[in-house]
Amino acid sequence: MEELNPTEGRTPIEQTPTPEEITQEETIHKEETQDLQFTNRLDLSELQTNVQQMKAEIGKVIVGQTDMVDMLLASLLAKGHSLIEGVPGVAKTITAKLMAKSLSVGFSRIQFTPDLMPSDILGTSVFNLKSTEFEFKKGPIFSNMILIDEINRAPAKTQAALFEVMEEQQITIDGNYYKLESPFMVLATQNPIEQEGTYRLPEAQLDRFLFKIDVGYPNLEEEIEILMREHHLQDRVKTDAITPFLTADQIVKYQALVTQVLVEEHLLKYIADLIVATRHNQFLYLGASPRASIAILKASKAFAAMSGRDFVTPEDIKRAAIPVLHHRVIVTPEREMEGITSTDVIKQIIENVEIPR
Repeated sequence: MEELNPTEGRTPIEQTPTPEEITQEETIHKEETQDLQFTNRLDLSELQTNVQQMKAEIGKVIVGQTDMVDMLLASLLAKGHSLIEGVPGVAKTITAKLMAKSLSVGFSRIQFTPDLMPSDILGTSVFNLKSTEFEFKKGPIFSNMILIDEINRAPAKTQAALFEVMEEQQITIDGNYYKLESPFMVLATQNPIEQEGTYRLPEAQLDRFLFKIDVGYPNLEEEIEILMREHHLQDRVKTDAITPFLTADQIVKYQALVTQVLVEEHLLKYIADLIVATRHNQFLYLGASPRASIAILKASKAFAAMSGRDFVTPEDIKRAAIPVLHHRVIVTPEREMEGITSTDVIKQIIENVEIPR
């Protein structure tokens, strides 16, 4: 007598799987799910956690301005410098001070004025009567985080003193080389409205800033929150709420991690396409240099690491493009008279350049 197949004679609804078939399907599904799971090559969990904590610390005092805080943190991780531009009173200086206070590193603030000399920043040699020799007295630039307030108020000679230190993290004085300790970051502020008694920053110096961060006014809800916090503050100092928790060694370690973030070859071509497009745009008098493409690469790696990813996406590149490029390109005089800004042109370039898939 022939054995009956348990599935024969059933309609599709009646063909329920046997326990053996269920077990086999679960095993296959589990194997497929495990194949889809992946882990980062780099352990970015500590970096991401500390970045969130820094945002929370700064958020104890600063209301809104999340984009500015993100760019400052990305600039720190990418070993870059940032130029913060905005009207007076939008928390440019205090945000930079709060960021420095949340780090256990050296901090110097330099107020730029028209009579400031290079030696006031870098230092000078002083004759020691006891030893009858000249001794070099280091200036305020010998620190980890430098806040330069109103950078456009110093003359060209003083501006030029920053070129070497911002690019090479070293200073040459009297034939001697002085290497600055890592991490090293310059945060500079300037006011775009009041131009009396100011000096336009040279293009060579602007090119040394990784980001130019435009800071706008807060919205109505943020303005109300600012007033409420100020009302409840009473005699307490704002910055007392910030506690330093990141050391210099940790920052250097995170900066090394960021350099190892993966960037696919087609994304490198995407960065190059964006840069080349600025050099052939009819609205631009001056396009971006290779230093700009390197800056986008570094910034996009930092944004990826801050998001907990060890690989760069096109969105990271697009996020980095505007703050990296808009102070490195110059709009033609005719288009500038029409009210077209460098940011408008860069946005158009980003829209026109094909995103790699």
